[in-house]
Amino acid sequence: MSGFDFNKSFQSISGSVSELGSSFTPFAKRTQRLIQEKLGNADEKGYDYPPNLKESFVDLSRTISEKVSTLSQASSATEAQSILTSPGSKKEPKTLNHALGRAALAGSEGLGPNSEALSTALQKYAVAEEKIGEARLGQDQLISNRVNTALSTTLNTSLQFAQKARRNVHNARLTLDSAKASAKAARPERQAEARAQVEQAEDEFVAATEEAVSVMKNALDTPEPLRNILELINAQLAFHKAATETLTALVPEIEQLQTEQEAKYRESRETS
Repeated sequence: MSGFDFNKSFQSISGSVSELGSSFTPFAKRTQRLIQEKLGNADEKGYDYPPNLKESFVDLSRTISEKVSTLSQASSATEAQSILTSPGSKKEPKTLNHALGRAALAGSEGLGPNSEALSTALQKYAVAEEKIGEARLGQDQLISNRVNTALSTTLNTSLQFAQKARRNVHNARLTLDSAKASAKAARPERQAEARAQVEQAEDEFVAATEEAVSVMKNALDTPEPLRNILELINAQLAFHKAATETLTALVPEIEQLQTEQEAKYRESRETS
């Protein structure tokens, strides 16, 4: 420790750790809470509109009907048990676009023969919304794989390293305090040994502190979250581009139907 002013270095480094630690700890807690609240539900597909009791009942009724129908064909208890524990048929996606498509298709099927133009328009709209809904699911899958998982891993890893570094500083400080206390109480013949232990503890504390500052700074400065944000933007861009192309292609078809229907309507009004 010759030529090294420990007191000044200690005050300087401790100030850096205190300042960085005071801002990092709330950041870490907020980040962990955000991961739990947001990324924990990232793979759920029912977020576009609130739960619909009628849809839930229809899904349940369909599942029960499928189970009963399949059980009637079971030839053994083992086969029946397998049927009961197996998942039901795939549920309808809960995106807004799929819901609009289903509603448009149901409306089209409910129209009479005198509403051919409107029925055709609703069918075309249903197909378009189904296509957009599938693009939405593709976007969600990309976000789940390339953003949520990667961001969660990056943040958890960075926070784990930072928390470990902070613990190392805490333990090194406790060791230093213990060495100083032992040196004060040491007998004269053991003063030299006690001072050597204090100097070693000081060196370890300084090294742990500098390492903690570096690790915490790296946790805040890592470029990985920016890469994740770019992946998020690209996934959203691909979805909105697909939606724009689909709706752009649909517009002239609906315009043509509207023009033809308007001409028929005027003609019928003139002859009546």
